[in-house]
Parts: sequence; structure tokens; C-alpha cells
Amino acid sequence: MSTPTLRQLQGPAHTRIYSYGAARGENYVPNDDLVGPIDSSDEWIRQRTGIVTRVRADKDTDAIDLASDAAREAVEKSGVAPSEIDAVIVATISNPKQTPSASAIVADRIGANPAAAYDVNAACAGFAYGVAQADALIRGGLAKLVVVVGAEKLSDVVDPTDRSISFLLGDGAGAVVIGPSDTPGIGPTIWGSDGSKADAVGMNHTLTEFRDGVAPWPTLRQEGPTVFRWAVWEMVKVARQAIEAAGIQPSDLAAFVPHQANMRIIDEFAKQLGLPETVVIGRDIETTGNTSAASIPLATHRLLEEHPELSGGLALQIGFGAGLVFGAQVVVLP
Repeated sequence: MSTPTLRQLQGPAHTRIYSYGAARGENYVPNDDLVGPIDSSDEWIRQRTGIVTRVRADKDTDAIDLASDAAREAVEKSGVAPSEIDAVIVATISNPKQTPSASAIVADRIGANPAAAYDVNAACAGFAYGVAQADALIRGGLAKLVVVVGAEKLSDVVDPTDRSISFLLGDGAGAVVIGPSDTPGIGPTIWGSDGSKADAVGMNHTLTEFRDGVAPWPTLRQEGPTVFRWAVWEMVKVARQAIEAAGIQPSDLAAFVPHQANMRIIDEFAKQLGLPETVVIGRDIETTGNTSAASIPLATHRLLEEHPELSGGLALQIGFGAGLVFGAQVVVLP
């Protein structure tokens, strides 16, 4: 008896980003509102991070609300009917529930039900991971149109007295619609992790420890110098690999959108990469803060609003963070 030949799906050769959407927390929180508990100053925060203010959401707004708003805008701008969306991927570390997934709720809210839906927990690299997966899903024939969202409400996991990270974090969401393309629109993704350094940045306690009364509510903390060195020296190598894998030169880039972790890291990144002055650099951290998985799409959304001439140009995006995970790719801006 002969074994029947299985049918294996194969999708289009190329993909691209169709559109961006964004949602920021409702409240701007200046440095002066945060410096008391950490015995700091507006000047110190500006010099160390480049942050002047950050956005934080109302108490009743959660990461799913932000994700839904951003996804809705991205779909509206794309010209695609919500019912045509085949998959929704939400990158987040701040889903208020372990389950159900934020993505399933977002899919329903934007009218994409019954799209496949799942969450990605890769912290600040989450959006780059989501883009990589959407690209693979489409080219593999599993989906035609995918919504990718990076969404965070980090104000829920902030200890106001933690001098290492409390003043950095903000709330927001950024989203894209990705679909088939006649020409290459998303370059190869360079991604990975280094779990041996997992203690450098992440949650300081577990939910079970909180449940059992042996630890306070878990909050984010970091070893600043360790993260800074890793980001500047190791992640520059990843960025270079992404540029090389895309078959381009740094001078071919129109924009550079790194994870909005720290303005000093962004500046050093650009210096190490030898980017020409013609490359527009995302610096959304100044007024939005560090929004983890949301930071890259939020920064790109703002760049496209302020520099519409970037449309059609190449952008290098790279995310890196908790668990020391990283992901980078070159994309064509819509």
C-alpha cells in the first residue's frame, strides 16, 4: 500500500507592512512627578535617559484596551476589511490575565473573529518577534493578512521607589498590518536570547510568592550598567547582522528605530553603526518613555507622521530586553 502524498502549504514569496496604528496612555507624567520617591531630579533623569516626560494610562485602561485601539487604527489605515485578517499576534508582558490571551480579545474587538490569535512574551523584543512570525506565517501559506501588536501597561508593574527603572516606563501600544507583497518588504530576522543573564532585567518576584504572602506585588527591576553594556556592545553586532542579511549597507537606510530603552543607548547605537546624518532616528522615548514591546511601532508611527517622506524607505528596527532576548530586521516603511 503506497503512502499518500501530503499537501503542504506554500504562500507568497514576499511580505510587507501595510500600515501602522498607535495608542498612548492618556496621561503625560513629567519627571518632577516621580523624583521624590527615588531622591532624584528632573536634570538627572534627562541626562541619564533623555526622558522629559512619559505617558501612562488611566487606572481603568489596560494593555488590551491599548492594543485594541492601536490595532483598529492599523486595520483602518491598511484598507483591509477586518474580516480578512487571518491572525492576530500581540506581544506583551502586561496582559492583566495569564489567560485568555490578549490577542483573542483584540481580534474580537477589531472584527477579526475567528482569526488565529496568540500572545508573544519576548519583552522589548516582542514586536520584532511578532513581525518575524507574521512574515513566516504568510510566506508559509498559513495566513494572508496578519495584525501584529506590541502593547504594554508597565505602570501596573512599577515600584515608585526603585531607582533602577521606575522613571523609565510608560504605557502604550503600536500595531501593524502585514500581508503579501510583489517585492521584498521584510528582511531576514536576526533573533535570539541569552538566558544566562536573565537576572539582569525582569520581575523581582513571582505571582505565587505574592499569593503566598512571602513577597510583595512583583515589579520590574534591572541592573542598569549590565543592560547598558549588553545593549550597546552586543546588540550593535545583531543590528549589523540584520543589515548584512538584508543585503544592504547602513547608508541605504532611511530610518533607524531601536527599542526606546534609553537615549544614551540610542545615540551610542547610531555612532557604533556609523549611520550617516541622512538616517532619521526614532527618539520617541523623550516624551513616551520606555514601553517595552510597544516602543518600536510607537516610535515608527510617530516618525511616519513627522516625516511622511520616509514612506517607501528602508528602516532598521531592533528590540532587546528582559530575559536578554533580541530581534532585528530591516523593513520597507509603508
